[in-house]
Amino acid sequence: MSNTLGFLSLERRIDAKFARYTKPGSPGAVVAVAQGGTIGICKGYGLASIEHRVPITPQTRFRIASVSKQFTVTAALMLAAEGRLDLADPPHKHLKELKPLPVTIDQMMRNSSGLPDFLELLRMGGHGLDKPARAADFLAACARNGHLNFAPGSRFLYSNTNFLLLGHIIERLTKQTLGAFLQERIFGPLGMTRTMLAADIDTVIPDLATGYLGDEEKGFRRAGHAYPQGGEGGLTSSVEDLLIWSRHYDHPVLGKTLPAELAAEAPLTGGHANHYRRGVGIGEVRGLETLGHGGLWPGFRTEFLRVPAADLTVIVIANLGSIDPWRLAQAIAADALEGDRRLKPALPPIAESEIKPIAGTWFNADEPSLFELAWKDGEAVVTQNGLPFVLGRRAGGWFGAERGSFEFKLKPGKDGLRVDLGAGRVLAFAKLGRRKAVPAALAGTYASADSGATWTIARAGEGWELSVSGPLVAREPAWSVEGIDADTVETRMPAGWIVATQLAHLVRDDKGRIEALEVSSGRIKKMRFERVA
Repeated sequence: MSNTLGFLSLERRIDAKFARYTKPGSPGAVVAVAQGGTIGICKGYGLASIEHRVPITPQTRFRIASVSKQFTVTAALMLAAEGRLDLADPPHKHLKELKPLPVTIDQMMRNSSGLPDFLELLRMGGHGLDKPARAADFLAACARNGHLNFAPGSRFLYSNTNFLLLGHIIERLTKQTLGAFLQERIFGPLGMTRTMLAADIDTVIPDLATGYLGDEEKGFRRAGHAYPQGGEGGLTSSVEDLLIWSRHYDHPVLGKTLPAELAAEAPLTGGHANHYRRGVGIGEVRGLETLGHGGLWPGFRTEFLRVPAADLTVIVIANLGSIDPWRLAQAIAADALEGDRRLKPALPPIAESEIKPIAGTWFNADEPSLFELAWKDGEAVVTQNGLPFVLGRRAGGWFGAERGSFEFKLKPGKDGLRVDLGAGRVLAFAKLGRRKAVPAALAGTYASADSGATWTIARAGEGWELSVSGPLVAREPAWSVEGIDADTVETRMPAGWIVATQLAHLVRDDKGRIEALEVSSGRIKKMRFERVA
């Protein structure tokens, strides 16, 4: 730790934020703050292993999940600089098993490809992170799909498929595993000795923290997962190694133009801004632009945050799913920049009185999109597709999602809510009253060629249920089905690590008979399930 008074004061404020995780028997996090080439704070809180009472230290390794994406992109940019890869190439040029779709590698890097997320493709067929799978199963899911969520380049929508495929392309071009190429070209030259890509879940990784779920009130439990990982999120690393990586943005040694290429802007169709660059996202702390990425995996959460104008890096990595590194990193960055005249005044928090009149369930049938708005634990919370997220105040009377992994802003109006879903799409949402009954004619079996999933919908007592099967699952516990309006129903998976819901729009023929479903989730939009005779 630096001995400057500024860092000493900051460290004590950080200690207060993490004090609850220093209690005996608690998982926790590691925090690092660096500025101007000086590491001011690098400190662990809590236990890397509750069972073995191993403390978290700056050398502890964690699964950093999607923070891995910028490394996969960096490897691809290196190959492009050597003339071995053209960013305008479609992915099927290098992965022959893929269907020919009008997508470019550059669009994949920027999450504007329109490719559905392979995790949700498998989830449509009843498969989740808790069930064993092979890397070949994920590539097969991508090869099976011929659906695009939107015209490539027209919108931003986060998809792990983009970076999974990018990792495979690197392997085909280099004839090396992605982990070996990253070690040879990035980790080794930078001295990142505690970073590796462990594709197999049974790989022995020294000093790797155990991931936990729960909290101090309900108790902690080990977080399990059975998915191998690749270019989309397979790295394990330490906070010290991520500090080394952050310094490379300011003093590049792998390639002088690489940091600028990662941060290079490319507008969407129609000139709309895309705040996701190449494997990194752009945000702000009190008006100062940030560059970074978060990571989420069962029991692990990461925030890698840079404030380039202030030469500031803040990293928070947790081995407890209930810790919010994004919010903590934002608060630490604001504290570290205290006194900087470039900081804008903080906007006042949203008040309960602003949310109570508009609390409830809101629906747009054309998108389709459904969300619940509520006041919970002193904050405005939206739950959409089964996942909750907190709103913060934005300029102009808008309330927006605090994180940048999806686009969502709402503004109250006289006749309902206006919701900004990005790329210039501002839609009117109406408050949902009494839900309609599930149409009796919905009963039947529906199949999706793009996901390989088969859904059978039938009455179950006074309600409805959905039996699901897919490429990796013969039969799963039934999902619930609930009506919304005459042409839309909502399906809900049984609770697990995350709760997931989907909306199914009923597609009718010219005689009004249901011939198909168009299913939408967080990262899949209007995927067609044909009715099976």
